[in-house]
Amino acid sequence: MGIPSRSTGLIAAAVSFISFGTSGAFVKPLLEAGWSPTAAVTARACTAGLVLLPFVVMSLRGKWDLLLRARWAVLGMGLVGVAITQVLYFAAIQRIPVATALLIEFLAPIILVVFTWAVSRRTPAPVVLLGSVLAVGGLVLVIGPGAIQAVDPIGLAAAFGAALGCAGYFVIAARPNDGLPPVALAGTGLLLAAPVLALIGAAGLLPFTATFGDVPLLGTTTAWWVPLLVVAVVGTALAYASGITASGILGSRLASFIALLEVVSASLFAWLLLGEELTGLQLLGGLLILGGIASVRAERPKVEQPPIPGILQQR
Repeated sequence: MGIPSRSTGLIAAAVSFISFGTSGAFVKPLLEAGWSPTAAVTARACTAGLVLLPFVVMSLRGKWDLLLRARWAVLGMGLVGVAITQVLYFAAIQRIPVATALLIEFLAPIILVVFTWAVSRRTPAPVVLLGSVLAVGGLVLVIGPGAIQAVDPIGLAAAFGAALGCAGYFVIAARPNDGLPPVALAGTGLLLAAPVLALIGAAGLLPFTATFGDVPLLGTTTAWWVPLLVVAVVGTALAYASGITASGILGSRLASFIALLEVVSASLFAWLLLGEELTGLQLLGGLLILGGIASVRAERPKVEQPPIPGILQQR
C-alpha cells in the first residue's frame, strides 16, 4: 500500500469535524429528557465501541499482537483521549459556563504549539504564530465573546485539564502506534473508556442518570435510542476513526487546528436541526479559523517535528 496523501488526510479531518459537529444536536434531546452528560457520554462511547468492533476485528485480521504492542497507545486513547478528557470537561461545566469550558478545551492546538516550542527550543514559524492568533480569535467569536467570564478556579483547572487531554488525543493519534490501524485504536479506546466512565458515574463523582422514554427530535417524537444511535455511529464512531486517521497523516498540529472547525460545524447543525440562532459573528469566527488553518498549513518546516515525549504520549 502507498503512503496516504495529504488530501486524504484533509478529507478525513473534514469528515471528523463534521461528524463531531452533529453530536450536540442529537445529544441535546437526551439531556432535555433527563439524561446526565456523564450517562450520555458513557452510552455514546460504549455503543460506538461496539459499532466499531467488527471493523476492529477485520482491520487486525488475526494480528492481535498489534494490540499488545500498541497497548500504551490504546490505554492512552481510552483513558486520556476519551475518558479523562470527557470527565474533566463535564466537571468543568458544573462550575463554569459551557462556552467558557469549550473555549478553554479547544486551546489544545495552542498547547501543542507551545509544547513543541518548549521541547525543540525553536520559535514557531511566523505563519504558525499568525495561525494561532487567527484560530483563537475565530474560536472566541464562534463560541461567543461572553465566554471569557468564569472565575471559579476548580472549574478553570478542570477545563484546562480537558484541553491537555484533547492535546494528548491528537498526539497519540498522530503517532505510528506500532502499525495498529486507526479504526482499531478508535474502537478499542472507546471500549476501554466506557467502563471507566461508568465507574466514575457509579462512584458518584459526577451525576449519572438516564431515562428511557420517548424524546423530541427534529419536530417529532421518537424512542430514546434513536438519537443515541445517531450520535454513537456518526458523532463518535465515525468521528474518532476519521479523526485518528487524519492525525496520522497530517500530524497532530495541523489536525488539531482543523478540528477547531467542529465548533463551526456544531453551530451550523444546531441552526439547521434545532433552529438555534446563527450570527454574523459566528460566521466571521469560522472564516478566521479557516485563515488560521491555512496559515498553519502553509508552514514549510526545515526538519520533522520532534516527537512529544513522556506524559502527553497518551478527547
